[in-house]
Amino acid sequence: MNQQLKLATAAVVCGLISGYALAALSEADLERLNKDLTPTGATRAGNADNTIPEWKGGLTVPPAGWKPEQGYTDPFVDEKPLFTITGANADQYKDKLSPGLLALLKKYPDFRMPVYPSQRTVALPDTAYYVIRVEGPKIDIKDGHITGRVYSNVPFPVPATGEEAIQNHILRHIGGSYEREGNWLAVLFNGEVYKGGRADRVVTAANFDPPQGGNLGSALIGRFTAPAIFEGTTQLVHEPIDQVAEQRSAWIYNAGQRRVRRAPDLAYDHFADGTKGLRTTDQYQAYNGATDRYSWKLVGKKEMYVPYNTYKIGDKKMKYKDIVDTHTVRSDLMRYELHRVWVVEATLKDGMRHAYGKRTFYLDEDSWMILGEDAYDTRGNLWRVGVHGLRQNYDALVPWYGVQIWHDLTNGGYLVDNLDNEIKAPIVFGKKAKWADFQPERLNRTGVAADADSEKAGLKVSSNDRTR
Repeated sequence: MNQQLKLATAAVVCGLISGYALAALSEADLERLNKDLTPTGATRAGNADNTIPEWKGGLTVPPAGWKPEQGYTDPFVDEKPLFTITGANADQYKDKLSPGLLALLKKYPDFRMPVYPSQRTVALPDTAYYVIRVEGPKIDIKDGHITGRVYSNVPFPVPATGEEAIQNHILRHIGGSYEREGNWLAVLFNGEVYKGGRADRVVTAANFDPPQGGNLGSALIGRFTAPAIFEGTTQLVHEPIDQVAEQRSAWIYNAGQRRVRRAPDLAYDHFADGTKGLRTTDQYQAYNGATDRYSWKLVGKKEMYVPYNTYKIGDKKMKYKDIVDTHTVRSDLMRYELHRVWVVEATLKDGMRHAYGKRTFYLDEDSWMILGEDAYDTRGNLWRVGVHGLRQNYDALVPWYGVQIWHDLTNGGYLVDNLDNEIKAPIVFGKKAKWADFQPERLNRTGVAADADSEKAGLKVSSNDRTR
C-alpha cells in the first residue's frame, strides 16, 4: 500500500474514532501483529507437528485463466483426502471434533468428513490490515457492546472476552459491499426439498455516497426470488454497530399487499421466511445482530477439524439436485481441514427469551468467521448443528462462505444455504451505493417495479399464500 493511501486512510480513521476512553489493544499486542501474530491476530506459526502450516499471506491470486462467471474454481482440485472420519472411527478423533459433529457422525451413517491437508488461504487487503492497526488501540467496549464509530474488520485482534470475539465475526471483512444472488434448500426428513432464493445487496457505512458515520455499521436490501409465494418481497435493514444504544431498524415490502411496513421481529429467534423453520434470523451468515440476550464466554483456542476451502460444492457444473443427500449434503463434496479456532460459548441470560438456551461457536483464527455452531434448546439438549464452510474469494481478497448447513437433530431435516451453482451472475464486491437508495420510501418504489417485472414475465404473487 503506497504512502498516499496510508495517509488518506489514517485521516479518515483518526477523524472518525476520536474520543474513545479505553484501549482494547495494548501497544505490546499491537507490535505482535507484525511478529508472532498475523495482521488479524491469528497465530502466525504452524503447529508443532506441521499439520497446521505457517500463515504466509494467504491466497491472493486466482487460478490461471480464471473468469468470474466460472464461479470460484477449486485451486486444490488435485488434492486427495488424507483420511475420512466416519461414525465408526469418530472416537479416534473426538478430541478435535465438536459435540455437534460427533453427534452427526453417530446419528447419520451417510455423514462423513473427508479431511484434507490444511491450507491457510485467508487474506484481506492491505487497507483492511492498516485500519485494524490504526483503530485497534482506540476501540472501546463497555457492558458487552462497542461504543462509538468502528471501521475495523477485526476490532479485537487479541480478544479478552467472548463478546469481543463474536464482534470480530459480526464486523468481519465483506469487501466494503457485495451484490449477490443465491439459493438455499430446505430438505425435510421425508426427502422433500424446498428451494428459496434472494438477491442481496449489502453495503458498509464507508461505501455509501456520502459515507455514513454515526452508529451505522451496514445496510442490507434483500429481495426474495423464490419460492413463488415470496417472489418480490423485499427486506431493508439498517444495522447499527452498538445495538444496545440503538436497535436494528428493519422494513419489509410485502409483494402481495404492495406496501412497506416496519419489521421489528426481523431479529433474534424469528424463524427466517422460506426456510421451513430450520434457521433463525440471527443465524443468517452464521451469526448477526444484537448480542444482548446472551452471556458470552471465551473458552479459548483449540485445534479442530472444520469445513475449510469448500470450493468443490460450489462447482457451477453441478445442479442443486446433485448436492442434496439424505440428512446432509453429499459428503464427497465437502472438505475438512485441521485449523485453530476460538471456542465461544453463549448462554441465555436470566429473564431473556430465545429458542436456543445455549450456543457454542467455533471461529476461525485467520478470518474470525464462524465455521461451526452447536445450538442447544432451553432444556440443555443438543438441537441444531451448524457446519459452515469457508472459501477465500481470491480475486477480491474476501473470506466467504462456500456453503452453510444447519442440521436439525430432532426432526432429521437440514438447510443448506449460500448456494449459487445455478446462478449465472457472479458476486460483485466493492461497489459504492447511494444512501438515498437504502431508505424505506425507496424500498416501496423498488418493490413495485420488481412486481411489475414479475407480472410481465407471467408471475403472480398471492397475498394469501404465506408460509414459513
